[in-house]
Amino acid sequence: MVNKVLVSGVSLILVVGVAIGVVSVVNNKKEDPEVAAHQKSVKSMCQGTDDQKLCYDTLSSAKASNSSDPKVYIATAVEASFKSVIQALNMSDRLSVEHGNNNPSIKMALDDCKDLMQFALDSLEASANLVRDNNMQAIHDQTPDFRNWLSAVISYQQSCMEGFDDEKDGETKVKEQLQTDSLDQMGKLTGITLDIVTDLANILQNFDLKLDLNPASRRLLEADEVDHEGLPTWFSPADRKLLGKVHNGGGQVTPNAVVAKDGSGKFKTVKQAIDSYPKGFKGRYIIYVKAGVYDEYITIPKQSANILMYGDGPTKTIITGHKNFVDGVKTMQTATFANVAPGFIAKSMAFENTAGPSKHQAVAFRNQGDMSAFFDCAMHGFQDTLYVQANRQFYRNCEISGTVDFIFGTSPTLIQNSRIIVRKPNPNQFNTVTADGTSQKNMATGIVIQNCEIVPERALFPERLQFKNYLGRPWKQYARTVVMESNIGDLIAPEGWSVWSGNQFLDTLYYAEHANVGAGANLQKRVKWKGYHANINNNEAARFTAGQFLRAGPAGRAEDWLKATGIPYDIGFTK
Repeated sequence: MVNKVLVSGVSLILVVGVAIGVVSVVNNKKEDPEVAAHQKSVKSMCQGTDDQKLCYDTLSSAKASNSSDPKVYIATAVEASFKSVIQALNMSDRLSVEHGNNNPSIKMALDDCKDLMQFALDSLEASANLVRDNNMQAIHDQTPDFRNWLSAVISYQQSCMEGFDDEKDGETKVKEQLQTDSLDQMGKLTGITLDIVTDLANILQNFDLKLDLNPASRRLLEADEVDHEGLPTWFSPADRKLLGKVHNGGGQVTPNAVVAKDGSGKFKTVKQAIDSYPKGFKGRYIIYVKAGVYDEYITIPKQSANILMYGDGPTKTIITGHKNFVDGVKTMQTATFANVAPGFIAKSMAFENTAGPSKHQAVAFRNQGDMSAFFDCAMHGFQDTLYVQANRQFYRNCEISGTVDFIFGTSPTLIQNSRIIVRKPNPNQFNTVTADGTSQKNMATGIVIQNCEIVPERALFPERLQFKNYLGRPWKQYARTVVMESNIGDLIAPEGWSVWSGNQFLDTLYYAEHANVGAGANLQKRVKWKGYHANINNNEAARFTAGQFLRAGPAGRAEDWLKATGIPYDIGFTK
């Protein structure tokens, strides 16, 4: 009995001792300055994110010993996004094996998803390299690139989901499984990384770093940024020579490849010329496509960077196709011409999809090439003519025609000094010029139409007031579209803009107009949505000029890459 009491007493002492020890450890942990600094840093990094809990959970895995270095947390966020994309890629592959063999439509959608996830990995690899190879000053200065890459990842995630037909049970189930198991998390994790990068200037003020958080004025004073010709000093001699030759259409250039249907060139098809791009080629690869109608489907692969393709004019050099959604082809794959390579330039050519208004989605040109540019080109189609899928894009002196959502996508796209032609739809249809897919508020995406004409085609003109024609409708929650300094024809309905479905996205979208003229530019009867902004002022409109909207490179200057294209452009307002 005595022994039992002693044992109980000892046990009690041990229990109390352990409890005291646990409390002591907890208290010591709370008071640990390293842990406290880590928590403070995580809080600073997550202060501007939409999903702060997910942000805290994600960044808590960063090494506490490096809590004074914001790079550690940014790298952790990028790594989390990277892992989520790999999971989505693996899931797409597994579902393709399980469901694709017996269902061609599902297989097509999942194959697109696998391709899109690879592009997402490329964008995240660029993001990771930026963080790894640079100090915080350089990372901050290159925020426009960082935001573009992360926005592209979200665009690819959306494109993957859009590839499934919600009206088909089999596809709906596969889409839901892919969303639940990987895609939703991919979008959320990339979203918090994007939120952090967007808020970086504010975040860095909480760290003990001596950085110039407003480097724009400093850059303007750097004498070595441009030479006596006004060209960036980093231009190679070959770039300078090429720029002088191609500025007025490319006629004096000696091309690497010539395409001619009559056999007078090295190749008879455009595809053969693209396939001739040498492995590991550096510089600008020039393809001249002689006059002719080329009935073929083209994709410029991502490794074929910096192609300059020019023709004999948009009424003479025409690439045509007719793939469409009604005939069972996914929207991405309906494109007559697709470019997924960076630095692509097209001049004096036309790209068309002749499927017609009854065939629904039928893309003439799909573009996701970063810093790509188009001059004196035509994109003709009906629904979904120009798919501006991802990354920075510039269009100048072009002609773009269609019916429903005929300029659509999720990218930073600026269309300048061009002709937007609304075509005659089916009797039961209405027309919408744009459908932007910006789904998160900090995405660096949107469609800007500047100094353009918006007019009806000849076949529509007599009946232009019998159809409803709108400047755009919101495809996603934060749809962003600006029409400025343009001549808007009387075909545009007085309300200007259309809903997508009921009141969906009307409070969160950003639609704006600035300094437009023409009978269709009257703002008195425009929509009264919370997200619509009539006649924004110059300061607000300046955000959507080329100089601010298409920023790129270590110096964050849009004029550097635009000048390198040899295409004329206005860096600010055109009037």
